[in-house]
Amino acid sequence: MILPVLIFSCLILFLSVGIENVSSASDGESRQILQDAVLRATVQCYAIEGMYPPDMRYLEDHYGVVYDHSRYIVHYEAFAGNILPDIAVIDLSK
Repeated sequence: MILPVLIFSCLILFLSVGIENVSSASDGESRQILQDAVLRATVQCYAIEGMYPPDMRYLEDHYGVVYDHSRYIVHYEAFAGNILPDIAVIDLSK
């Protein structure tokens, strides 16, 4: 009787570890997708308007960039209108 319980416990342990690994990979991919979207919108703005956007609010208002502000911080530092801004996304859920 102990062997089936031990096997079941091991299966539950392996399942929970697997779910945690998949969740971590998904979180990292979500952050990368947001960073890519911000970069694409920034380059699109430069192609259309001839200058990079001054801040994230401009991208949100004019180019439809939407993200969860309670989960991510988007660091967007614009140097000049003709230099690609520094873009970094920080995931607060970790």
